[in-house]
Amino acid sequence: MERLRRGAQQMGISLTEAQLDLFRRYRDLLLEWNRRFNLTAIDTPEQVEIRHFLDSLSCLVALRQLDGYPGVARLGAPVRAIDVGTGAGLPGLALKIVWPGLRLTLLDAVAKKVRFLEHVVNELGLYGVVAIHGRAEELAHQPDHREGYDLVLARAVAPTGPLLELTLPFLHPDGWLLAQKGPSVIAELMGVDRALAVLGGRLHRAIPVEVPYLAEDRFIVAVQKVLPTPDRFPRRPGVPVRRPL
Repeated sequence: MERLRRGAQQMGISLTEAQLDLFRRYRDLLLEWNRRFNLTAIDTPEQVEIRHFLDSLSCLVALRQLDGYPGVARLGAPVRAIDVGTGAGLPGLALKIVWPGLRLTLLDAVAKKVRFLEHVVNELGLYGVVAIHGRAEELAHQPDHREGYDLVLARAVAPTGPLLELTLPFLHPDGWLLAQKGPSVIAELMGVDRALAVLGGRLHRAIPVEVPYLAEDRFIVAVQKVLPTPDRFPRRPGVPVRRPL
């Protein structure tokens, strides 16, 4: 795990031996389950550490650039977060390992991935984490989840326009969305003004982040929730992607 330790250090994150052990166990479980259930296209220890773990930890780099964001100065701060379309648990579980105070919901529409997440949470002894099998379009209308989160995380879920409808309803006003994106985000952001206005969001900016050992342009789109989202959003499953606002 030396690569992970050094890469995190380059991003200003010091990982303890206990945290590195949790990452190692998470990596090994991911690779083991991936051989049976095809959870991710990334299938080598080196690439898991770079493309999954270090890429996920880059969210902390972006958080430091949000003035006054709770929990940035002290990662023990209790922040309620939901990782929408979490897949194999990323970026959520990687952040949980270094941010103990994160109260984390992992949401995915694929049952086998949720079973894997439940297994990882149990094996790693992580507290304050729940994995839910469901769709954002439906969960965001439930009282326990609607506008109940401080932070929404999303990675490789949908283009930015539809993604706003899938995520902003989870945030209370003053909450933040962090969406991990590649270079296509510049074009995506050109068409999101209406969605932001309708859903109650305000674009902060696309924050460029450098992921050690990854020679690709990476950005984290930071959007602040400034007004309540109208009750009719998100629309029924599939509609936000088929008919973006």
